[in-house]
Amino acid sequence: MRLGSGTFAAGCVVIEVLGVALFLRGFFPAPVFSGAERQAESPAPEPSAGASSNWTELPPPLFSKVVILLIDALRDDFVFGSKGVKFMPYTTYLVEKGSSLSFVAEAKPPTVTMPRIKALLTGSLPGFIDVVRNLNSPTLMEDNVITRAKAAGKRIIFYGDETWVKLFPKHFVEYDGTTSFFVSDYTEVDNNVTRHLDKVLKRQDWDMLILHYLGLDHIGHISGPSSPLVGHKLSEMDSILMKIHTALLAEERDPLLPSLLVLCGDHGMSEAGGHGASSMEEVNTALVLVSSAFERKPGDVRHPTRVQQTDLAATLSIGLGLPIPKSNTGGLMFPVVEGRPMREQLRFLHLNTVQLSKLLQENVPSYNKEPGFEQFKVSERSHRNWIRLYLEENNSEVVFNLGAKVRRQYLDALRTLKLSLSRRAAQYDVYSMAVGTVLVLEALVLLLLSVPQALSSRAELDVPLLSPVCSLLFYLLLLALAALHVVVCTAADSSCYLCSLPWLAAGGVMTLIAALLCAGMSALTRVFAGGKCLSQVELAFQNPPQSTSRWSELDLLSFLGTVGHVLSLGASSFIEEEHQTWYFLVNTLCLALCHQIYRKCLLGDDCAPQHCPHTGEEFDGVAVALQGKRAGPEGWELSRAPADPSSLEALRGSERWMVLASPWLVLACCRLLRSLNQTGVQWAHRPDLGHWLTSSDHKAELSVLAALSLTMIFVLVQKRCSLTSKVAMAFGLLGIYCYRAAIGNVLFPWQQDNKDISKGITEARFVYVFVLGILFTGAKDLLKSQIIAADFTARTVGLWEIHSGLVLLATLLLRPHNLPVLVLSLAIQTIMAQFIWRPLRHDVAEVTVMHYWFGQAFFYFQGNSNSIATVDISAGFVGLDAYMEIPAMFLTAFATYSGPVLWASHLVNFLTSEASSGSALSHACFCYALICSIPVSVYIILVTSLRYHLFIWSVFSPKLLYEGMHLLITAAVCIFFTAMDQTNTKS
Repeated sequence: MRLGSGTFAAGCVVIEVLGVALFLRGFFPAPVFSGAERQAESPAPEPSAGASSNWTELPPPLFSKVVILLIDALRDDFVFGSKGVKFMPYTTYLVEKGSSLSFVAEAKPPTVTMPRIKALLTGSLPGFIDVVRNLNSPTLMEDNVITRAKAAGKRIIFYGDETWVKLFPKHFVEYDGTTSFFVSDYTEVDNNVTRHLDKVLKRQDWDMLILHYLGLDHIGHISGPSSPLVGHKLSEMDSILMKIHTALLAEERDPLLPSLLVLCGDHGMSEAGGHGASSMEEVNTALVLVSSAFERKPGDVRHPTRVQQTDLAATLSIGLGLPIPKSNTGGLMFPVVEGRPMREQLRFLHLNTVQLSKLLQENVPSYNKEPGFEQFKVSERSHRNWIRLYLEENNSEVVFNLGAKVRRQYLDALRTLKLSLSRRAAQYDVYSMAVGTVLVLEALVLLLLSVPQALSSRAELDVPLLSPVCSLLFYLLLLALAALHVVVCTAADSSCYLCSLPWLAAGGVMTLIAALLCAGMSALTRVFAGGKCLSQVELAFQNPPQSTSRWSELDLLSFLGTVGHVLSLGASSFIEEEHQTWYFLVNTLCLALCHQIYRKCLLGDDCAPQHCPHTGEEFDGVAVALQGKRAGPEGWELSRAPADPSSLEALRGSERWMVLASPWLVLACCRLLRSLNQTGVQWAHRPDLGHWLTSSDHKAELSVLAALSLTMIFVLVQKRCSLTSKVAMAFGLLGIYCYRAAIGNVLFPWQQDNKDISKGITEARFVYVFVLGILFTGAKDLLKSQIIAADFTARTVGLWEIHSGLVLLATLLLRPHNLPVLVLSLAIQTIMAQFIWRPLRHDVAEVTVMHYWFGQAFFYFQGNSNSIATVDISAGFVGLDAYMEIPAMFLTAFATYSGPVLWASHLVNFLTSEASSGSALSHACFCYALICSIPVSVYIILVTSLRYHLFIWSVFSPKLLYEGMHLLITAAVCIFFTAMDQTNTKS
């Protein structure tokens, strides 16, 4: 079966996407829960040693009512730092002098809302894949405080983030949910919660009141933690807390059974305003427990202590007199019960350690050898002896001292059990990981083995599909894989995702693996068959100068840069600071281009790649793919390249000087962009031009810069558009400025008060109309060039208009201070195309590698990193007045990956307009697929081997999600390449 190299590469990338998805499903499984979640069990009795009294019932509740005031993105310094002192005076009074207990609660990554709510109420550690589930929260089936409270007859009222309603659909007697993802709104989303307060606080028909305020989090996403809006929102939250606390005190009748007010945050806020990663600002949240039970004596100074966020579930359960959730991995916050009698303290600690030990037994086969379990048994024996002594002599000092010793033993056992369970809270689905890895590696091997044919002048290759499928080896492999699948699914102790699939779907996966393996073996056999390998070796000895002449500086840089980047993925520091790798590579590329230009222009050296007389015979695996050498006299030439190397000397003076200066211009642009957005981890907190521009004191400067940037975007893009698209582009860019002015990012020259009239929704939708219009015009021109007439001009104009539509969409979604990133990206594309790629006659592979490298660099230039916190969620809600999942996900993904997407789009335009051969796009598609597949394939192997690394969840796992998303975008790019290649072929 003969396929074009682009079609073949696109198919391989699609298979890799399937493999990576399967790997992710195994690597990010659902956490291991208790196997007896829904079974009603009696509470663990109090240990006894022949005593006449044995406490078998749950202790009575400590609090009559509980109010949970959850402020989204309330990091610790917003309460305990200078902002708290300034903007939250009542809360500060309660923390420093009032009847309260203060904690800094550490949230484990991923620090996004839905997993954090699960951690607060179940006490378990949610899986990292909950980052994705956060967009559409399913019903929470795990044992939790809310379910236990409802089963105990508690009446629960909720107002706030609708994530709670999705997690607990039938648990609230009254609720009002607000959309959490519409981050442009930070006022009404909180007013919808507060408007119920006065009515509810006067009523007596509830036991739990849960309020989830979203405004602070939305402000962070819009303008960051340094925004003046943060202070106003904290003051608003302080007044709400004072209202609730005053109402609770006024209605408190029984001093022995007071109410409890819980002020907490689900996660923190990074310095950029986002969250999701593991920086100190994101994981440290404020937790304040306010109750008259925590009365302090004069001079009693209580500093905030560190606890785990999961500790709240056990504490709330004890406080409400409920069983602790069976999947809880947290411990009781002991200061809450410190004022209770010794027997009650030990009873509470015993209940917690029994629950943790049972969870350990269910998840760790050798649980009896765990230090925490041994400490628990020792503590329980000591507790049994204490009960005997306590019943004999109740007020003895010896009994008290022994009780204090038992208490210390329980607390030590709790800490050790929590540590053991946190390490084993989730198990890997190794079977699904292995199958996904095999699929990815098989696709990569097929790409590597197909290099000689795929990069030939015909850009076609024989795909050995029919013969392997009909061979005996295929059926033997399929039978062996089916047997292995049956053995794993019937003998595995834990469930596997593949085993839960229908047999038809699992059989399809096994068939695909067997077919790819046979195809790879067939391709490998053909490479070494017929003495081809020997002839290549003999040819290398006969013509050594010709062989070595294929390696130029750019070839070596491409090869070493790709290998170096792949190797760097094995170190957590290099992943955190990956932007430095790409900045170094593009800067080195500029210097290599400068050296090549100077040698050719000033010394007259012919640096052009030499043609190979043996078409398709002398390729050398990855090196050839990275070199991109021409395999024939026409395969890789660019139509506008000079006829001979000396033609550069014939350039006119201004053009010649522009060629000489172009690498330095690109280098200067890259250096300027590095100063715009600090990213990564080590230097993310340092001030940059972006922080300076986005501050409220420099709104006028930002407005001028935005206007100039929009003007430059029009100048750089409109030159190859049709008249209709030029007009649409002009109106679209004007609408973008109006949108940014409407939401308050920039100023109108004639409107100094800058009132928000439409919140930008009308203006953004106005721009969307022009984006769709330009894309439609481009698609119409492409269709015209393919069906009506073989019009080369219509095809190139249509492709450029599609590129222009994507540029206009990116301009709308990027924040105003990032518009220079887009301007300089377009400027670098223009400079490289006009003064580097054409005059120097770079082949398709070299041009593809450069586009890929610059696309990766611009991903980081716009402020992105391998941390989830840098994802700009607000871009997904531009022009939306309500949360719509599909459009929001698409817009967020496009805004995040606008750099790689626009550089890939420019690559299609450049090759379509410049290449003389129809195989250029096929070659580019193949090279693009190969250079993207190598890092992904190597990285999943590295992650598998490092899955027990200390930073696996904070560093390696977010990067794995980014790699999976990047591979998905690569598949879309390759499909687009293939479609354009088919268009060119038919034309």
